[in-house]
Order: sequence, then structure tokens, then C-alpha cells
Amino acid sequence: MALKQVSSNKCFEGFQKVFEHDSAELKCKMKFGIYLPPKAETKKCPVLYWLSGLTCTEQNFITKAGFQQAAAEHGLIVVAPDTSPRGCNIEGEDESWDFGTGAGFYVDATEDPWKTNYRMYSYIKDELPKLINANFPTDPERMSIFGHSMGGHGALILALKNPGKYKSVSAFAPICNPVQCQWGKKALGGYLGSDVSKWEAYDATQLVKSYPDSHLDILIDQGKDDQFLSAGQLLPDNFIAACTEQKIPVVFRLQQASCFCSPWLLGGCFVEVLGLCNREQKGCLFTGLRFTYLRVCPWPNEEEGEK
Repeated sequence: MALKQVSSNKCFEGFQKVFEHDSAELKCKMKFGIYLPPKAETKKCPVLYWLSGLTCTEQNFITKAGFQQAAAEHGLIVVAPDTSPRGCNIEGEDESWDFGTGAGFYVDATEDPWKTNYRMYSYIKDELPKLINANFPTDPERMSIFGHSMGGHGALILALKNPGKYKSVSAFAPICNPVQCQWGKKALGGYLGSDVSKWEAYDATQLVKSYPDSHLDILIDQGKDDQFLSAGQLLPDNFIAACTEQKIPVVFRLQQASCFCSPWLLGGCFVEVLGLCNREQKGCLFTGLRFTYLRVCPWPNEEEGEK
């Protein structure tokens, strides 16, 4: 599959690039951002997939998050795709900010007129990784996923629906239980129809109840004063309760801030890289990595909210 380079900028001795390609899954042209650290010039690197939230494009994270320095230091390839198909000329796709363009919700639509193009789940799970692995020096065995809001929802469901595919999953202010919130009901109803059982296949709280084992590293960060938390759109408590019932460990950190409703707007926020520790070795093996937006970001442990 041919890639067209849209932009390339030197950044911390690596390159922040944007590419465009024709997507077989989405039947349209798609763009993605990719950061290639200096280490990628000589060896294969772990890869992190970032999923953005409502209204975003591939540009939001790569221009506003400031992750490139940490990615360069730790030798990480970071991929940031768009959040929906673009330019499909579907009636109604641009009428609201929380459905259609910029709001693909990382599902495979089954309803007309969305089902031909709105297949973001399969695009992120299959087509994009194949494209990335075929064209860039990735280590396919070391892949993790993370995201914010709608993208946090996407990261959680992709990890839960594909055991063993990702080394870790991190979510910042994620939509944890979309079948129970207004954003989710609108999106899932529109893309999947009125049968709620179909919605549950894309609901992290429902999926974790049948997850086959506990070997998944999950981190959730949530701002205490996030307006969408108080509005009942995110529902992390439902997800944590389901994880607890299934004995699946999850680190949940409730921060004294509202920053997670829009983390890239924080002036001077910084990125911490968390390695998945191999506790039988000295130090950390970066087999899976996570970026966390925090003002103060201690290493998570049992005393800091691991449930």
C-alpha cells in the first residue's frame, strides 16, 4: 500500500512525520502522524498507538502533547491516527461534533449509511498496524496502546477484545461505559442500531467481565474536576467495579485537576514514560510503555489506588 509523505520535521534528533494513504477498510484517504526516534535509524523500536478524542485529527496529539522528547530518549515509535474517516460525503456526517466526522468511536458500523466507511475498529486493529510494520522499523512484539476520552474508550476496547496484542493499555479520562452515557448511546445507536447487545461488544465495562485472564496492564488517569466526569459521560467507577469483580488489576489515579478533559491545553504539562517492569530483572524492560499527562506523576503502586 503506497504512502504519501505529507510533512517531515526534525524533532529531538528524530523525525515527526505525517503520511497519507488510501484505506481499504475505510474507503477513503486517511492521514496518520508518526514519530521516528533516532534509534529507529539503526534498529527496530517498540511502537505506541495513540487514539485521540472527539473532534480531533492526527494533528492534535503530535503538535500539542510534547511527547517527542521522551519518545526520542526511550527509543519509541509513536503513531497517531485520525479519529474517523474523512470526506465520505455521507449525509449528516458533519452535523454534530459527537457523531460522524471526528467521532468514529473506534467501532465497525453495521448501520446504513455508515457501515461502508465507519470501520475505525478494524482500521486501528488490523490495517494500520500492518501498514506501519511494513514501512517502518517497528518491533511488532512490543506494541502498546493509549488514548484520551473517546480515544481512551478505543484503547480499552482494543486491548480487551484482543488479549495479548498489546503489552499495556493506558487511558486518560476514558469513556468507560458507553452503553450507559449519552455520548455512547448516540454513537453506538447511530453506528450499530438499536440492539443494545451489539453495543456491549464495544463497551470496556462489559468486555472486562469476560476477559479471559488477568495478564493485562491497565492504567487510567482521571481529573477529579473534569466536567464530563461529573456529567456522567465517563463512568470510570463502573469499569473499576467490573475489574475488581473479575480480579483484573487496574491502576486508577484520580488527579486533583480538571486537565484530563482536555490535556493538551495545559501549559507546561509534561510527559512521563512508564515502563512495564519485569520484576525478575534489575530495572525496567521497555516491552510496553505508557505516557501520562500529569503535573505531579509518581510511580503507581498499591498505596496509590491500584485496585
